[in-house]
Amino acid sequence: MPQLKINKNYLLLKNWWENLDLTNYEKSFFNREIISFNQQLFRLKEKQIRIGAYGKSGVGKSSLLNSLLKKDFFKTNIINGSTKETKAEEWLLRKDQTLQRVELIDSPGFDFCNIKFPEKIFSDIKNSDLILFVVAGDINRNELSEIKAFIKAGKKIILILNKVDLLENNELKEIIENINLKLPKDLNIPIIINYENNLRDYIKKIINHYGEILLTLNSLQLADKLFMQIKEQRLKKRKKLAQSTIGKFSTIKASAVAFNPFIFFDVAGSFALDTALISELSKIYGFNLKGESTRKIFKNISINNLFLGVTQIGINTSFNVIKKVILLTAPFTNGLSLLPYGPIAIIQAAMAVYSTKTLGKLAANEIFIRSKASFIEPSIMIQNMTFNDPDFFNHINIYFSNRNSNNNFVSILP
Repeated sequence: MPQLKINKNYLLLKNWWENLDLTNYEKSFFNREIISFNQQLFRLKEKQIRIGAYGKSGVGKSSLLNSLLKKDFFKTNIINGSTKETKAEEWLLRKDQTLQRVELIDSPGFDFCNIKFPEKIFSDIKNSDLILFVVAGDINRNELSEIKAFIKAGKKIILILNKVDLLENNELKEIIENINLKLPKDLNIPIIINYENNLRDYIKKIINHYGEILLTLNSLQLADKLFMQIKEQRLKKRKKLAQSTIGKFSTIKASAVAFNPFIFFDVAGSFALDTALISELSKIYGFNLKGESTRKIFKNISINNLFLGVTQIGINTSFNVIKKVILLTAPFTNGLSLLPYGPIAIIQAAMAVYSTKTLGKLAANEIFIRSKASFIEPSIMIQNMTFNDPDFFNHINIYFSNRNSNNNFVSILP
């Protein structure tokens, strides 16, 4: 059954990716992110989980990973900072494990000064399915900051307390208590003491119980982050086109309203222009609406926005009545009654511009919301996942709260 779930999630994600329809510019602009995602998609297909070791220099990350491998693959040295770049090695587990293939990633200490690309190293570890955050005592402010950054990114962390051989039990207990006081209270971050083979057995158990969930969840999160970047870039481009379209319709309506003295043609013409504007905006945002749908959006916006509704019908109708009276009385006043006609037409034109721009902004927002419902985003797949461990829900909630606060697309709408 678990194998069927991971296969299903892989096919869903693969289908989502194949239907994303990227432009050549997007493929070039997001090249690094696309490569990273496709590598993760391949690992999901091959059921290969990635575990990254992270921490300060000298806490024993390389030695810890060597103990898992039971061989000296990762370089170690008595001098801190022997690891200068990320390095990976495969750890093959027994066939009775749910996932047999594990990729272990070693990284330089985040406080090591001679790292050329610290952001890349953090990114490499952040893309891991599980993070072993290694410490050699009580955590300091920098370590806590790094832990919180991973948590905000929705990562599952296990804190490994290393190099504790010389500590007394009471000292060890005090360190663990201090660490727990500093860690976020809404998350249960395991603190595992590394001695003999207990860590090896614990990691195997975690992989067996939660490996598929961790692998699937990380794959969906990477897809979601890539999708959010693509969406932001597309919205910025569409904003300019939408603003230009709204401006064009504002000018047309202003001219029509200002110089047309007939109420029926004025109201009918405005309605036709507004529905045409909504239709054009829907095309810009890749959500082609039929006539009935555009009329429904226009009706809902006019009802929900009192000023817009009154401006569109009530005030314009009143001004048109005045303009008609002015035209009818002109022959009897030797044309003097025509004097207010110009200012009234200018006021109507200004109101037409304002109402059209207001309608355009509201319509773009409405279309954007509706367009999201027509496409299965990775975030929906994450929300549809089922977890036996309630702690995963907390991680997901933190991920979505940070995701939503960091990706407020309202500002990118016209």
